[in-house]
Amino acid sequence: MKKSTRIASYIAIFGVVFSTGLLVGNSLPTHSLSVQSNGDGSTALNSILNGMSGTTQQLDLKPLWAVKDILEEKYLDSNDLDGTAMSYGAVRGMVYALNDPYTEFMDPQDTMDFNETLNSELEGIGAEMSIRDQLLTVLNTVKGSPAEKAGLLPNDVVIQIDDQITLDMPLLDAIKLIRGPKGTEVVLTVIREDRDKPFELTIKRDTITLESVIYTEKEDGIWHVEVNSFSDDTRLEFIRAMNEIKQKSPQGIILDLRFNGGGYLNGAVDILSAFVRGETKVVTIEYRDPELRENLLTDGAPQFPDLPLVVLINRGSASASEIVAAAVQDLKRGVIMGETSYGKGTVQEVDPLPDGSSLRFTIARWLSPLGRELNGNGIEPDRTIELTEKDYENRYDRQLEEAIKYLQNL
Repeated sequence: MKKSTRIASYIAIFGVVFSTGLLVGNSLPTHSLSVQSNGDGSTALNSILNGMSGTTQQLDLKPLWAVKDILEEKYLDSNDLDGTAMSYGAVRGMVYALNDPYTEFMDPQDTMDFNETLNSELEGIGAEMSIRDQLLTVLNTVKGSPAEKAGLLPNDVVIQIDDQITLDMPLLDAIKLIRGPKGTEVVLTVIREDRDKPFELTIKRDTITLESVIYTEKEDGIWHVEVNSFSDDTRLEFIRAMNEIKQKSPQGIILDLRFNGGGYLNGAVDILSAFVRGETKVVTIEYRDPELRENLLTDGAPQFPDLPLVVLINRGSASASEIVAAAVQDLKRGVIMGETSYGKGTVQEVDPLPDGSSLRFTIARWLSPLGRELNGNGIEPDRTIELTEKDYENRYDRQLEEAIKYLQNL
C-alpha cells in the first residue's frame, strides 16, 4: 500500500463533503509499505508508539495501562470494554494533543471513507469545509452545487448537522453526516458573521462533478481562466487552454483561483511556468530535517511571460492556490485581487498502518519566493474587493468585473 504525501487542505479539497485531499505529486518523498489488516486496534497503537522511539521526550505510558487495568477490573458493564475501540481512542487522544487540525488518526473505516473521497465524482452537497478554532467552517462551495444554490457561503460556521452538534466533532465524522445519497436532504444550522442568530439551510444532495479548468473570452481580448482544482487532469487541461488562448492574440488573462482548495503541488508550479520567465524559484518546502529543504523552479519556457495578469483569490483559495498567488505577488508578475486567502501553508502525509487504519500528519511547511510563511495568515490581495451577501444572492461577480476593468485600462 502506497504512503501518500498530500498538500492542500486535506479537509477541504473539492469540498470534504464529497471529496478531500489530493496527492502532492513527485515533489515530496514517498515510500511503499506492505501491510496486512487484522482489525486489531492495538496494532495501530503499537505501530504509532514504535514509530515514536526517537522522540525528544519519552512517552509515559503508565497512566494509560493503569486506566486500562482499572476499567477491566472495576467498570460496571464489562461487555462495553471493547479493546479495539479503546486502543483507537487512545491513539486519537495522543494525536489530538498535538493541537494540529491537519494531523488526524483514521481507523480502518475512516480510512476507507477517506480513500473513497478521492473519486472525482461523488454524491454530497459540494461544499469545502475545514476545522478552524474547533469550529466546522465553510471554505467554499462548488459553482452550481446544491450548497451554492441553497445559499451556503464561505466562512459560514456549521454548528449543527441535522440533530448533531458539531462542536469538537472530528472532521471525518462531519463528512459522514453531510454526505449521502443523491436526492436526500441534510439540514445545516449555520452562524454567519452579519446575522444576529443561527439559521437553518436545507440542502438536497446531488452528484458532484468538477471541471478542473474552464476558460472563456470576456471582451477586448481578455480571457477568464478558472482553475478549480490542482488534480490529475489540471496540467493537461491548463496546457490545452493556454495553447488555444495563445492562438487568439490575448490582451490579458484573469487567473481565477477563488474557491480552489489546492491539490498537486506540481500543478501549481506548472501554472506559474506559463507566466514566469527563466528557471525561477516559486516555492520553498521546509522539512523537520533542514537538509531536506527544497526549492521548486519554473521550467523556463513561459507561454505568456509579459501578458498582463490578474489573479483572483478569496477565503476559499488555499494551499496550492496560495502558492501560485504568493509567487505572482512576490515576483511582481501580476496583480492579486479579491479577498484574503485561507492561509494553508503546511504539507501533510498519510501513512497506512498494519490494521488498515492510517495516520495523516504534518511533515513540512511551504514558503513563498521571498520567504513568507502564510499558514494561518493567508495572502493579502494587492487590491481588496469584497463580495457582499447581496452580490452572492444576485450572482453578481464584482471581483471579476473589477479585474476586467483593470486590464482594459492598462
